[in-house]
Amino acid sequence: VQLVESGGTMVQPGGSLRLSCAASGFPVTSIGMTWVRQAPGKGPEWVSRISTGGGKTYYAPSVRGRFTISRNNAANMLYLQMDNLKPEDTARYYCARGWVPDSGDWRRDFWGQGTQVTVST
Repeated sequence: VQLVESGGTMVQPGGSLRLSCAASGFPVTSIGMTWVRQAPGKGPEWVSRISTGGGKTYYAPSVRGRFTISRNNAANMLYLQMDNLKPEDTARYYCARGWVPDSGDWRRDFWGQGTQVTVST
């Protein structure tokens, strides 16, 4: 099982980015998936979740209306479209297999290596 994130870079406030997560070893349709972010010196924060069937999506209040989670089942990929980015969105972003946290367990063994997003002028 492997997750590889990409697409992070530096962007100005108000800009957009699309993060990608390539999954291997399991079909993304088999389990719900989560995008998590962690800023330096802070704990992890779940950003968005998508259900196993893909029909339900959930967003943290801090990103609702600006971020969109999606999935390409044929390519076995997970995406996070991020619009109207703010400096407080600066963090390392990870995709995770399953919904995390799970009863307080962030299950870091099920995360990818992450991709850095920096929002700054």
